Amino acid sequence: MHTDYTTADALTLNRTYYRPGQREGHYESFYQRGNHPTEPKAFWIRYTIFSPAGMPDAAIGELWAIYFDGVTGEHVVAKEEYPIAECAFDRDTFSARVGDRVLEPGALRGEAVGTNGRIAWDLTYKGDEPPLLLLPPTMYTGGFPKAKNLVGVPLAVYDGTLTVDGRTVDIDGWTGSQCHNWGSRHTDYYAFGQVAGFDEEPDSFLEIVTGRTRIAGPVTTPMVTFLVLRHQEREYSLVSLRQALTAKADFGYFYWNFASSDDTVDIRGRFTARPEHFVGLNYYNPPGGIKHCLNTKIAACEVQITNKITGRTDRLRAGNRALMEILTDDRTHGIAIRA
Repeated sequence: MHTDYTTADALTLNRTYYRPGQREGHYESFYQRGNHPTEPKAFWIRYTIFSPAGMPDAAIGELWAIYFDGVTGEHVVAKEEYPIAECAFDRDTFSARVGDRVLEPGALRGEAVGTNGRIAWDLTYKGDEPPLLLLPPTMYTGGFPKAKNLVGVPLAVYDGTLTVDGRTVDIDGWTGSQCHNWGSRHTDYYAFGQVAGFDEEPDSFLEIVTGRTRIAGPVTTPMVTFLVLRHQEREYSLVSLRQALTAKADFGYFYWNFASSDDTVDIRGRFTARPEHFVGLNYYNPPGGIKHCLNTKIAACEVQITNKITGRTDRLRAGNRALMEILTDDRTHGIAIRA
């Protein structure tokens, strides 16, 4: 039976999809990110499954942690890998464990140690916003696209502490999100962005992706853009396939312009970040190979919303609290790979 998911299915969508021993390639991540209320500082913590195609015994759990500090310019990156037998990802409830590092509803605790640093966390989070789907509901059960994602808790508020290379960072009301993504392969080339609260509109939330993926051999899809914006108690969900194909977008390593619309609204904007705001990461791809992810959580974003019926235009800005990622096979981007 074919099921269309809606936001009412959040508990189902936020479970683990990986089946221990499966031969189909699979990746799956539960990640948390939060931004300092006023300063260019952020954290990103990710509990991940990676299972290469045809090699279920080689499956691993990955634990990632990054602390972005745009004040000092010193970003700390840590990653650990564990055999999948030392991990637990629950298929019935929201729960993940990599080694003895735990993620559960409303809390996460653990530590990651890598060649680039050590980060420990003891955090709680809460939020009452409904979950957000970035794809049409029908795409969550089909074989296309190969990569899915869900914002389980938009505008999540975090409290607790980080310990970054021995230094305690108090997390007091940092805003971000609890997110979940999964699939049998990474989208081949994409820009992904999120803003959890704009500077003057702390209750507004943006989720957007522009990308293309390989269909067969050298054949790829056209570039598509899916966009959801929540602003002033309205959700603008520009995620139909027609809207995704007709949206305009272009991006490079340190900028991204986008525009999408329907009969009632036109939404356009721009992400920007300096090279020193990014860290480079290796993402294993289930079919084989490694993607480079250029990752920052302290980018800038500007959005313009025009109501086509009334002619009213609203402008939103996030000076240093936007998530921006670029996934690429290119090796000439100039960003050091840190994990």
